[in-house]
Amino acid sequence: MLSDSRPKGSSTGEPAKEGERKYLIGGNWKCNGTFESANKLIGVFNEAGPIPANVEVAIAAPYVHLGLLLTGLRSDIAACAQDCGLNEKMGAYTGEVSASQLLDCGCTWVIIGHSERREGFGMAGEDSELVAKKVKVALDAGLKVMFAIGEKKEEREAGTTMEVCASQLEPASKILTESDWENVAIAYEPVWAIGTGLTATPEMAQETHAGIRQWVSDNVSAKVAKEVRIQYGGSMKGANAEELLAQPDIDGGLIGGASLKADFFNIINGALNSSTREVVDETACAGKK
Repeated sequence: MLSDSRPKGSSTGEPAKEGERKYLIGGNWKCNGTFESANKLIGVFNEAGPIPANVEVAIAAPYVHLGLLLTGLRSDIAACAQDCGLNEKMGAYTGEVSASQLLDCGCTWVIIGHSERREGFGMAGEDSELVAKKVKVALDAGLKVMFAIGEKKEEREAGTTMEVCASQLEPASKILTESDWENVAIAYEPVWAIGTGLTATPEMAQETHAGIRQWVSDNVSAKVAKEVRIQYGGSMKGANAEELLAQPDIDGGLIGGASLKADFFNIINGALNSSTREVVDETACAGKK
């Protein structure tokens, strides 16, 4: 494990109350950066000040830069991979990185099911059955998973957003145990808003998040629905983070372009400024109350 020498971070504010979902802000660097630029950004984040105590933060770097995170990034930001192999064990899987290898090197989280991998880029995309299997493999290895789902523009316009999200969630619901879900965050990313500058209004995002939570209640359990964190990913940035994160069913973000800038910490601090969230009620599945 590479993480023993990392600089310490610092926190501010009050931690999440008992029964309250802690915000999860994930940064996805995608296939961006050089050793020089990654190290520079790590330096910016290390000097960015305290992280709110009610916020968990992770950075998903390209495989080649994970070592930089695990040796140089402040210790209160977890290292995350952007994908992992389907293979349960190490072996003859040329080009793959197994979940167990990611855990061994010090990673805490992995993103699985991102829309770019579902769609493919010059190669076949990953279907929901494959994504579900990879989620299970990663969890069984000991990683936590940001499980990405979301609809395309034409699906949103056709009014089938929840049908699409349900079809992406269903294979996982069949193979994950209730305890598995303790280490899963659902990252709702409307594909039409990723990297486009378009963003769902807070009301639109909240409606879909509430629908996802209700689906989980109906198809997994009310307990999981109350506890699972649902991140929003779709051009979230410092300027709109506070309003999005104030919504009762938005429990964080999965951030692309803004995670490559100092603005990432404006999003993190937006969670602190939005912390009017109420404790999750023991009988209701949606919202903080």
